[in-house]
Formats: sequence, C-alpha cells, structure tokens
Amino acid sequence: MLGTDAAGLAGLSRHWQDRLRRADLVAAPRRLLAELEDWRGDAPAPDLLASDRPAELLPQLERALAAGHRVVLLASGDPLWFGIGRLLLQHFPAERLRFHPAPTSLQLAFARLGRPWQDAAWISLHGRDPEPLAARLQQRPAALVVLTDPARGGAAEVRGILRASGLEAAYQVWLGERLGHPAERLQRLGPADPLPPDLDPLHLVLLIAVEPAVPAPQALPLFGIPDGLWLQHADQPGLMTKREVRIQLLADLELPETGVLWDIGAGVGSVGLEALRLRPGLELWAVERRAGAAALIGANGTRLGVRPAAVLEAEAPAALAQLPDPDRVLIGGGGRDRREVLQAVLGRLRSGGVVVLPLATVEALAQLRPQLEQAGLGVAVTQIQAWRGAPLAEGTRLAPLNPVLVLKGTRPAAV
Repeated sequence: MLGTDAAGLAGLSRHWQDRLRRADLVAAPRRLLAELEDWRGDAPAPDLLASDRPAELLPQLERALAAGHRVVLLASGDPLWFGIGRLLLQHFPAERLRFHPAPTSLQLAFARLGRPWQDAAWISLHGRDPEPLAARLQQRPAALVVLTDPARGGAAEVRGILRASGLEAAYQVWLGERLGHPAERLQRLGPADPLPPDLDPLHLVLLIAVEPAVPAPQALPLFGIPDGLWLQHADQPGLMTKREVRIQLLADLELPETGVLWDIGAGVGSVGLEALRLRPGLELWAVERRAGAAALIGANGTRLGVRPAAVLEAEAPAALAQLPDPDRVLIGGGGRDRREVLQAVLGRLRSGGVVVLPLATVEALAQLRPQLEQAGLGVAVTQIQAWRGAPLAEGTRLAPLNPVLVLKGTRPAAV
C-alpha cells in the first residue's frame, strides 16, 4: 500500500511512479482514477480499479494476489491511520502486505505552521457525533487536531462547540484544506471570521492553545467569567472549577460584604477572585500547594481587577495557622487530607460562618457530612449537573459536564 498526499500522483517520487508502471493492478480512490488513466496513456498495464467500495475491491484483490500479480493500492496519507490498511489486515495476512505511508494531514498541518506536534492530541469526527469534542476540550490540550466530517462535524460545528465551551479566547483556530496539494490553503480564523465560501470538503481544524488576551475588567460580567479567559497551570490546564459550578459555589458561600474568605486548594483562583468582584470588601486568603500558584493567581487577579490579601504556596492544614479566622471557607482541594483540613477549618470558623466543599464522589460526601453534623453545623447537600449545548447537524445536543456534589455547612450565629 502506498500513501499519497493531496497532490496525488504529482506528489510521488520517480521511484514510486516506476513501481506503479511495473504493477499489474493499481487500485485507488475514484478521485485519482482519471489522473491515473492520463498518466498511463495508451499502455495496457497496469489495470486500474476503484477502491472506494471495499465489498467490490476485496474479491478482486484476492484473485490478483492468488494469481501472483503485482498489486499497488494508493491511499491518502498513512493507510494505517484512519485508512484502508486496517480493513486489508482483516482479510490478508500481514506478511503479504507492505505499507509505505505518506505524511498525514496532521503532520503536514504542523509542518506548515512550523510548530512541533509531539504534544498534540487529535480527535476524529468521521462518522461520529461531535459530542466527544466538547469533552476533550474540557481537558484543555495544548494542541488539538480535529479530523472533520462535513456531513456530521465540519469546521462550523467545531467552532460552535469551542464557543459553547467558553474557550474561544483560549485557542487559535486554523483551517487546513487540501494539505499537500499545490493549491493547499492554511488560514487562521478569528472568532468573527466567516468560513470560506469555497471551503474544500477535504479539510481539518487545528486548535492551538494560546494565552488569552488581557480583558478589560469593566467589560467582564460581574460573575460567571468564561473558562477560556483564565490563565492555567501549564501541566494541568483543564484543572479548574468550571463556570457553571463556580456560579453555584459563589451563591452557596453567601458572601458577606466584609470579612475573611479562605480558598483552600485554590487552583487558578477562579472562585475566590470572582468572590472579590462581587464583594470587594472581602479579604481573600488563597492556599494552593502547587509551585507557581502565587504568580498565576496574582496574574488572574490582575486580569480581573482584584487583589487577594495573600496567596500561600503551602500544604493545608499546616498553612492555615498563618491566616486570620475565616467567615467563609471554600475547600476545593485536600484529597486524602480533606478530613484533617476540614477539622482545622471547624476549629477556626467564626460564628455564622459557612464552609462549602465541592466533591466528586459520594464516598467523600459520606465521609465528610458527619464531621459537619458532629460539629453542630447546619448541613445542606446539592448536586450540580450541567450540560452545554453542542451543534449537531441542524440542531443542538447537550454535552454533559462532570456532576459535582456540594456539601455546605453553616455555623449558627452567636445569640
């Protein structure tokens, strides 16, 4: 099997063109047959066969191989990467097949951009609904190649899902058409740019992560800031509280006009910093064990026009001894140490104070709820399950985000 790029025969070396001339049978996609016929001219060989219908192709290949004929099958890119190679391996012994790949469209796209692609992820929408793309974007890959299917998930659907995910500011969108062909085209699309009216069906979309532009704080919503506007930790870019959950946590904290807010396991600082936009009179003390957290949370605060009282790069609960007693506490991290962290919080929480814990598992809820009740706090439990609309053909499919359990404890106010 011989891979070709979008240039077809013109992209083959003289060596491979000579091999084609010596073949008894050449099978190729129908779009290449006219070119092959012109190339063969009046020569009787090789015989030409369309490869678009495997049910018709396979019996003819079997007969040719049984007769000892020399057979070459042309395919796009790498036949073993979303190609016909997998089908052939199901019908012929591997030792009877030889694969000679051409660069894939993915490789060509990064070559044209001049960007290394060892950190790139990819997803195929060929014959698939685009919903998995929404889930993949929540992981915030550094680069994502989307192999499109115009019938189900083309460039328009990809952009729609990016927009619905709130990540337009976090990615550059590149459109690659006919890569490898003399008339190839690679262009960057801004959020408001229309798709080319002559968009080639043979296209892919590249999403390249970028640092979002600094917004004008006064132009931002009061709360519920889109996920794509937050600076992220480079090693875990998707590890942040999603917008829908963030909104609920801010409500459950019942933020007072003044007082002390602890954000433990602050991540990128999203909940605490949004709390300061709602209540500028609060003191935010953020604790995050990850190195570089202070600089990142500080930078996000600057982007939002707010400033925490302090950001401690330290482990809880040990770091809590340095903080003033809190009126509100969000425990977003902790892991296996969460019981010890909560116990330290309960020893310091002021009268009328509120502690909120977003949890991923019912086991964590079962472990921590009794701790609040035994400390005499009023307890409330809610589950947040949000869906985001994703384009699907002529309609909209709802793509689910991970459900979150929210455990809330309220200390009675002193009489």
